[in-house]
Amino acid sequence: MKTKKVTFADIAAYTHFSKTTISRYFNDPDSLTLENQQKIADALVALDYKENKVGRILASGRTEFVGVIIPNLYMHYYSEMLNQILATYETYGYKFLVFAGNENPGAERRYLEELMAYNIEGLIVLSPTISSQELAGYNIPVVGIEREDQYICSVNTDNYLGGVQAASLLKKSRCDILLHINADLPDLVPASGRIRGFVDICRENSLAYELILTDLGNTFKDNCERISAILDQLEQKYPHQKKGIFMPNDTHANILLNLLFRRFGKLPETYRIVGFDNSPISEEAVIPFSTIGQQIPVIAGEAMKLLSSLMEERKKRRPVPLKEPVHKVITPILIRRDTTD
Repeated sequence: MKTKKVTFADIAAYTHFSKTTISRYFNDPDSLTLENQQKIADALVALDYKENKVGRILASGRTEFVGVIIPNLYMHYYSEMLNQILATYETYGYKFLVFAGNENPGAERRYLEELMAYNIEGLIVLSPTISSQELAGYNIPVVGIEREDQYICSVNTDNYLGGVQAASLLKKSRCDILLHINADLPDLVPASGRIRGFVDICRENSLAYELILTDLGNTFKDNCERISAILDQLEQKYPHQKKGIFMPNDTHANILLNLLFRRFGKLPETYRIVGFDNSPISEEAVIPFSTIGQQIPVIAGEAMKLLSSLMEERKKRRPVPLKEPVHKVITPILIRRDTTD
C-alpha cells in the first residue's frame, strides 16, 4: 500500500505552527529560534517526512547544484580530483553536474550555458581553457584548481616547492643530468612554478640540466609516441649518463616507465624518475614511482569549503562581496618510491 506523503499542513498541524513557519524552517531556518527548529525537526522524524526536493527548489530557487568543468578523465590527476570533489557531498550536501571540456572553448562555453540554465549555485573549474576573467563574468561563486586564477578564487599546490623537491631528490640520486619535461607554460599558470623551482635548484647547485618544454598531446597514443621520441633523443644525447627525469604528472611518468620496461625489461640504472600528483597510478604502476604528492583530498576539500562559504554568503540578506579573490596554497609532500635512490 502506498503511504500518504507528509505535507507542510501535516507538519503544521502536528507542531501547532503555521504553514508559513514550516516553510521558513526549510528555506530560512535562521529566522526561527533554536527551540522551534528542534520542535519541527522532531516532528519530521515522528511523521517520517520525505523531503520533496523539486518542490523545495521551485519554492526557494536554490538548487544545491554545483557545476564542475574538468579538462578530461584520461589524466589520473583529474579523475582522482573529481572523485574527491564528489566525496564532499557527505559534508556539504551539494550535488554536482560535471562536464569534460577537452580543451574545446566552444564546447566549454556551451557547457557553462547549460550549467547556468540549471541554476547552479557555484562552479569548480579545473580546465584552463576559459579565462578567469570570463568565468568571473558569470556572476556566481567560482573556485579554480590548478589553473590561471587572476579573477577567481582558487586552491592550488605550491608548485614551486614541488619543483624544488623533485630536483633535490634527483640530485640526491646522484644523477649526471637532470631533465624536466613539461609544456611551455605561461607564468600565470600555477604549474609553471614547477619549472622555476626545478631550474633554481639546478642553478644553485651547479647541476647539469635540460628543460624539454613541448606538447605531449591529449591522448594515450600521442603521449606514447612523443615520450618515446624524447627517449630516443635522450639515448643519443646522454647514452651512458645517469638521467634524472622529472615528469609533469603521474600519467606521463607512468607512460615513461612503461616505455623503459618495454625497451629494457626493467628500469635501467641510467634512469631515475619523479612524477607529480600522487594519483593512484603512481603506486599501482609496474613498479611504484617517486612523486610529488599534491594532497588531492585536501585540495578538493579546501576548494569545496571555500566555494561553500562563498555560496552561503550570497544567500544572506545583505551579502558582503569579496574585495579580491581568495587564493589558498597547499604544501606538496615528497613521496619516495622505487624509481629514485
